[in-house]
Amino acid sequence: MTLAERLSQDLAGAMKARDAARVSVLRMARAALQNREIEKRAALEEPEVMRVLRVLVKQREEAVEQYRRAHREDLAGKEEAEIAVLQSYLPAEASPAEIEAAVETAVAATGAASLRDMGAVMKAALGALQASGRPADGKKVNEAVRRRLGG
Repeated sequence: MTLAERLSQDLAGAMKARDAARVSVLRMARAALQNREIEKRAALEEPEVMRVLRVLVKQREEAVEQYRRAHREDLAGKEEAEIAVLQSYLPAEASPAEIEAAVETAVAATGAASLRDMGAVMKAALGALQASGRPADGKKVNEAVRRRLGG
């Protein structure tokens, strides 16, 4: 069963269970997937579905930050609940130790010595993490690369 099919099936289950919060999140996710399919003019493959879901999670994380700055804990809590639902469909992210290891390997593989080599290190580290099935947020990898290369 594909991820998109699982989302649709879980949406039906949430509707039967009258879980309004979960229904709302799953409908939003399905709509985002359908919009992406329309843009692409073809069915989405599994990596593309995951990419769309990661974008939705990222948007909600940014909203949580903004709500916290505005002292709106009620809205931040709602967004965090949506993040939890969306993340249940995504593979676990790489740990900080895994990110550091991938950066070390990428630095060694590219022969990077300064921040000028950051692009090559980022590309290699993100590729290695993606291939391992434990993707990482580019921002976290960027921070690890900057620490390692002395920036």
